[in-house]
Amino acid sequence: MTRNSMFKIETVAPKIRRVTFTHPPVNVVGADTVVQLLHVVDGLSKDEQVQVVVFDSGTPGYFFNHADLGQVPELLALNAADGAPTWVELVTRLTGAPFISIASIRGRTRGGGDEITLAFDLRYASREEAFFSQPEVAIGIVPGGGGSDRLARLLGRDRALEAILTSQDFDADTAERYGWVTRTVPDAELDAFVDGVAARIASFDKASVLGAKAQINRSTLPPVADLRASWAEFAESVNWPGFQARVPQLGKAIAEIGLDEIERNLGHYVGLINAQA
Repeated sequence: MTRNSMFKIETVAPKIRRVTFTHPPVNVVGADTVVQLLHVVDGLSKDEQVQVVVFDSGTPGYFFNHADLGQVPELLALNAADGAPTWVELVTRLTGAPFISIASIRGRTRGGGDEITLAFDLRYASREEAFFSQPEVAIGIVPGGGGSDRLARLLGRDRALEAILTSQDFDADTAERYGWVTRTVPDAELDAFVDGVAARIASFDKASVLGAKAQINRSTLPPVADLRASWAEFAESVNWPGFQARVPQLGKAIAEIGLDEIERNLGHYVGLINAQA
């Protein structure tokens, strides 16, 4: 990895890797994040020894956070050689990767970061420290990275609508009850629990593990065409008047209240900016 990489890869055991995302102060996801993470996924996919990869965060209070609004044009400009959006390429490579991906979630997981997290195979969340949100509608756009496509399958129609249309922060216990995460674990036990799951899966035959994953993927994943359609709708929505009116309001709130306070309670503050828009 390069010196300025946001991702650190650690060999935990011969078949297990840990990927730590660190992008202070609040782990926003930009075009540079997408490019680097795609490189990480490709590298791990080529390593035949790798069977399980644990993804965590090195930034206290945040897992994979929302998209960097300052990099939206760069995100939209990222495309593969065949014209496919690089974001769609990333999340489909994650779900189809020849290893089991496990998210160890502490902190805020929102928007684009939540959409990456939803592409992992298993999601274990700190009961005390994890929060989830798709805040796009509150700032005048629509989800574009697969959040609506995946949440509808995981939560059901009505709860997916609640999550996306309210743009609220959901605590870990609610997320578990809804099916947003695999399981919640007391924060003090999270690391040991995730390590135990990773070690158990890594002890099994890789062919059977990946064969079972392929079967479940076939039954549960949204079609790539749907992911591309959602990305196109998101790209269109950044030009809507509602988004153009709300971004300055959000910037003003950050300047007046402070980035940390806004980010820690984003679900609350995006509601307030709508009262002013």
